[in-house]
Amino acid sequence: MAAALAVGTVTYTGSSTSAYADVQVVKDAKKAADGKEYWVQNHLVTKDVAAARSADGKRKKWLLVWAGDENIADTLVKDIKNLPGSLGGGLNKIKNALPGPDFLAVIDATQGSPTYGKVVNTATVGPLVENEPHHMQYVWHKGDTIYAGALFAAATYAFDVSALPQLKLKGVSLPTQTLGGSVPDAYWVLKDGTAYGTYMGGPVVPGPHTYANGSTVVGNGFAGSPGEVVRFDQNAQVLSESPAATPQGDNKKLCDNLPQLDKPTCANPHGIQAREDLNTLVTSDYAEPRNIILDPVKQPSPYLRRPTVRTWDISDRNKPKLKAVSYLPDGPRADPADPLHAESRAVMETTVTNLPGHKGAFAQTMQGGAVFYTPDITAKEPHWIQVFDDGAANKAIHPNNDSNGGGSNGGWIQTSPDDKYLYRAITGRSKGALGPDDPGTTGGVYVLDIQKLVAAGDKVENINGRIDTKEKSQQGGGGDLPTVVGAAPINPGTSGGGPHWGAYDNFVLGDDGYYHETDKPRHLAVSNYFVARSGLDGDHKVNLLNLGEDGKIAVDQNFRDEFTGQVGINFNRKTWPHGSFGNAKPHSELFVVADADLK
Repeated sequence: MAAALAVGTVTYTGSSTSAYADVQVVKDAKKAADGKEYWVQNHLVTKDVAAARSADGKRKKWLLVWAGDENIADTLVKDIKNLPGSLGGGLNKIKNALPGPDFLAVIDATQGSPTYGKVVNTATVGPLVENEPHHMQYVWHKGDTIYAGALFAAATYAFDVSALPQLKLKGVSLPTQTLGGSVPDAYWVLKDGTAYGTYMGGPVVPGPHTYANGSTVVGNGFAGSPGEVVRFDQNAQVLSESPAATPQGDNKKLCDNLPQLDKPTCANPHGIQAREDLNTLVTSDYAEPRNIILDPVKQPSPYLRRPTVRTWDISDRNKPKLKAVSYLPDGPRADPADPLHAESRAVMETTVTNLPGHKGAFAQTMQGGAVFYTPDITAKEPHWIQVFDDGAANKAIHPNNDSNGGGSNGGWIQTSPDDKYLYRAITGRSKGALGPDDPGTTGGVYVLDIQKLVAAGDKVENINGRIDTKEKSQQGGGGDLPTVVGAAPINPGTSGGGPHWGAYDNFVLGDDGYYHETDKPRHLAVSNYFVARSGLDGDHKVNLLNLGEDGKIAVDQNFRDEFTGQVGINFNRKTWPHGSFGNAKPHSELFVVADADLK
């Protein structure tokens, strides 16, 4: 290894691994609130970076993937029991035993590029390990900080991506800076460059917690309930914390807590999106997060998964004010014997419309397998109705699927910038989820035409069509309700092996040779991984899909792994630019372009 040259907080080093002959290491460090040094360390594959920059003369588009190191801590109890031989020997056969660094993978996403699909940099973070990297923001615009959450570490990283494929660290927020919440999930970046983030878990310390606004909540501790919304500056420094809980608590029957709270709450915000022009923020409650990883000891109550959506007044950007808590309705599939798979259960994500004149938003349920809509998020009490069931898209994804949307494990949902389409990723139903004879379903991506729905106005009663029978759950509700215009399987023929998350590509190359933003995305990217020890894993691949202006989609057969040659970038590999750390877990992704290449 060559000698290191220190330049301020940046260190340049020459190194090599068995798979990567020449890697340039560039480290950028910042001191955090605890006085310690935190860093991002780039590992740039010299030959691939050079090829990407010069081989065809075109400017480059990048796909950033926030991924965690997989190691023995991710092994399920049932797998340990079935290991052959000694405990240590068996574990080594499954995955690397020791924790390695988590990282942002920088992948060439420029179609036609000689390095298309190659990982040209792994930007590792430290000194924290076992972060369980989770979400970033939903879409990136020029000049934006990238905010990336560490689920288990309760940290938020802020990255500077202006000089891709190299990254810099702008700052990091630690748990001591967000004592009112834990388990960061997702982020929404505002026009001023600051961001809101959802902290799904409860205050760090059990018991009463008093916020800066004077309100006090009683929580059941780290990764419990109730959560909060945090506003960050561009360096991940906390500007404000706002409680998601209501003073009176939520519905006792529908909102369990473990341990129980005197005032039961469903306040575990997960998804988050905003309409700044409407001064409104929407968050969706998913689950009390520490109970997600109890597998194979199943959750003691289905009501630890939430049926609620919260709307906030953000007229004062630094003081979001909770306006309403909406309970999504059960639908025609709801079965009292199986409340976990009722349509309303586990509201993972929400997505807003974008255009002036449209005031609606969508919400989706993971276990419930349904899509809901309110035409007016500014209402004092928004009225949500079910407008689609995943079961109506199942056969479009794969002909062998049944038409039952329950347990579809949907994750990502996003409106197109022009409000014409709704993009949706579902992992698929795991084999046996609905009983011993359940074959499960193949997951994938589908696209809905929502033009009639958003054009129906801001009153629910003006919307034609309803999902009010099981037949309509399977075939669609008719009238103004969404219809499937495109679908593609991921891992065809497997049950529960599809994508959890995704992002759309909002950049096109112009005649001037620079990238420009577009309101008609041409590509989607999805990743096949959920959360460690949840029992819902995936094959750890990232796929790219081509998207037509009519909403039709197909998996890009040219986006292939540089080692296996198979379709999709496989994060299960022995070595990375940062070393031989083995498998990694890709959770979220973003399309990003360097500042110099974007107008």
